[in-house]
Amino acid sequence: MIVNIFPLADLGYSVFARSFKLSSHKPPKSLMIAIDNKLISDEIIEEQFVCDLSKCKGACCEDGDAGAPLLKEELDHLVENFNIIKDYLSEEGLAAIVKKGKYEYDREFGWVTPTVNSGICAYGFRDKAGVIMCGIEQAYIDGKISWKKPISCHLFPIRITKSKMDPDVEYLNYEPRQDLCKAACSLGKKLKVPVYIFLKDAIIRKYGEEFYETLKATAEREKD
Repeated sequence: MIVNIFPLADLGYSVFARSFKLSSHKPPKSLMIAIDNKLISDEIIEEQFVCDLSKCKGACCEDGDAGAPLLKEELDHLVENFNIIKDYLSEEGLAAIVKKGKYEYDREFGWVTPTVNSGICAYGFRDKAGVIMCGIEQAYIDGKISWKKPISCHLFPIRITKSKMDPDVEYLNYEPRQDLCKAACSLGKKLKVPVYIFLKDAIIRKYGEEFYETLKATAEREKD
């Protein structure tokens, strides 16, 4: 794999794309890491993050301007596995899916999961502690399906966008919710866990082991 690190200004265009209109995350720093055709914000190796569900209650599953972004192949996963997934969903979630469909198209974000009254994802449900859990992931954990959940959810707070100038180029940015993710940022700093390590499984699932090891080696080299 080819790796380059360069100032953001050298790109000549913005690489900081937002997935949620209401996001107010700080601008990117001055360096980007390029691994082949992936441009990665240096915040992904420098910032620290560990989800703290006891504090946030899974609020990222209900806060935003649309449901979870879906890849085209994930639309098929929803259809193929729905008869199993539906047993894990709330009455409100099922009603939203019956009304809107298993997925819907958003003009800004593309294919997304439906939501319940523009709030919680229709595939989410609250456990006894009030934490929002994913019905898709629970079916996966129970060994009933082989698809874990949408990759956009698995990778959060990394957001991936494609270049408008070159569709083969992808931008990876660190975009935690400013208020909702404060506890996760604090826990990450306390445990000293960088974003890329916290999301190791998700990154490997998306890009493969070689990509992750290259990113890890780059992070360790930059730390020296």
